[in-house]
Amino acid sequence: MANRGRPRPQFSVDNVFRVRLFFDPMAQPEQKFTTPASLAVDAILVLAFFVGMYLWVSPHVPSNDKSMIMLWGGLSAACLSGVFWLCIQMFRVVLRAQLAARKK
Repeated sequence: MANRGRPRPQFSVDNVFRVRLFFDPMAQPEQKFTTPASLAVDAILVLAFFVGMYLWVSPHVPSNDKSMIMLWGGLSAACLSGVFWLCIQMFRVVLRAQLAARKK
């Protein structure tokens, strides 16, 4: 459809200056807080948590079909493991911030 000579309305997403005014980019950290060793430790903890939650949740699935028990037990354990991973990351950030504040 042609614009037929009328000026196009200016929206805030069309104007880069307005977008930057409302949404400043975040500051980049001075150093990286994740190392390959910390990622390996996190992966081991999350896998152990997944197995533990699967073993705890799967008997509570209301089904007699083994495949449904495995499916819903695994999905529930995966969801809980994702929350556990977020908790580990938040704990790590808060711990580093507290240790940095204590040094200052």
